[in-house]
Amino acid sequence: MTTESGRLRELVDLAQEGSSERRRDLLRGLTDAFFSRDAHAPAELALFDQVLGQLAGEMEVAVRAELSGRLSVRRDAPAGVLRSLAADQIEVARPVLSSALGLSDNDLIVVARSQGQDHLQAISQRPNLSSALSDVIVERGDEETLSVLIGNDGADLSREAQERLVDKASDSPRLQEGLVNRRSLPVDLLNEIYFVAEARIREQILSRNAAIDPAELERALASGRKRLAAQDGALPADYAQAEADIQRLAAKDELGPRTLAALLRGRQTTRFLVALAHLASIDFHTARRIVERRELDALAVICKAAGFEASLFLTFAVLILDSDSDAMAKARQYGQLYNDLPLEVAQRTIRFWQLRRRTGDVAVAA
Repeated sequence: MTTESGRLRELVDLAQEGSSERRRDLLRGLTDAFFSRDAHAPAELALFDQVLGQLAGEMEVAVRAELSGRLSVRRDAPAGVLRSLAADQIEVARPVLSSALGLSDNDLIVVARSQGQDHLQAISQRPNLSSALSDVIVERGDEETLSVLIGNDGADLSREAQERLVDKASDSPRLQEGLVNRRSLPVDLLNEIYFVAEARIREQILSRNAAIDPAELERALASGRKRLAAQDGALPADYAQAEADIQRLAAKDELGPRTLAALLRGRQTTRFLVALAHLASIDFHTARRIVERRELDALAVICKAAGFEASLFLTFAVLILDSDSDAMAKARQYGQLYNDLPLEVAQRTIRFWQLRRRTGDVAVAA
């Protein structure tokens, strides 16, 4: 046995002392001894693990936190002690959870599944996170935790995890903005966020769409077809008849932008939505969501991409804002948005919305 191992054996015996002050000094002395060498033999590591674990478990929070901070920088830190510190209260656990190299993925997953949000947030800050670990955090994390995870570029997020994050962001502008700013988010999922985002975030999405490489766009379309969009609600009772009517108009080449205005003026809402979906090549549910929620910025994207005249878009805006006391002024504001929106950006954005229709077609065909 080496001299150091013999010394460690003596320290183990000293650890039986009842004086808390003496044991605290002993703990620090043992930690110093551990750091005095760059590497230790397996037998020595086992002894460090035994005595450090025994002493640390009986020390106050501040002392355990100090030990956690020191051990977090060593890849060969005693595994048992690290696991104990990682499951301790957050003041103690944070240093090892956020950076300790000696914790395995399995160690971290155990903590992520058993501890609270503070522990999950500390794990989410690690420089590198595996997809398996990220999956657990996405499953259990609250808004604060997920915001930390999304902001960590070193976190490997699986496609499924990213889809779940987009779903969870539906009512959280904070998560929406984080996802939009995450450069690795697939562009088809980026555009899913458009339908639930506030105006400021929608502008960021349109800006990113303008910079997307056509080849990346096609890859995103192919990936997006695999994601079946959730239905926004049951079809209205008159949908089948409305669809038949619009198909007849299209067959006779009588379906055009002006027909849309006439249908909207006549309050033939379902027929208008079916016609809009047909002319813009989007699905009915997307069209209905935009109109029912009076999302005129999204309607501007549709009209611009479909080549409708600005005056027709203004007509739609005034009719949709019918009950609004300031409908005309608001319509003019959205008219300016329509004029400022580049055609190429609108066309790129509409391609992602068309995914909803395509995936729906695939589902029906299957």
